[in-house]
Amino acid sequence: MSPVRKSQPPKRRAAPKPGAGKPLVEELARDAVAHEKAAPGDRVELVFRVRLPKPVAEALTARAVREEKNLVTLVAEILEAAAGKGKA
Repeated sequence: MSPVRKSQPPKRRAAPKPGAGKPLVEELARDAVAHEKAAPGDRVELVFRVRLPKPVAEALTARAVREEKNLVTLVAEILEAAAGKGKA
């Protein structure tokens, strides 16, 4: 007769440390931007479309004309300011 083996309780895994295994939001953003096309300076080129109400588009365009900028430059400046980074 063979000896009876006692079943072992399942081994418990150590509790994960808070945030372990999950990259920080900043790391995810850095990785996402790393795949974008490089532009002169420490910049990347992001290409996207926005759908705005016609009055908003007209107001932005009028502001760009008043400031003697093209619309793309104006929108880039607005986005930089909104991100809290300011101009580089």
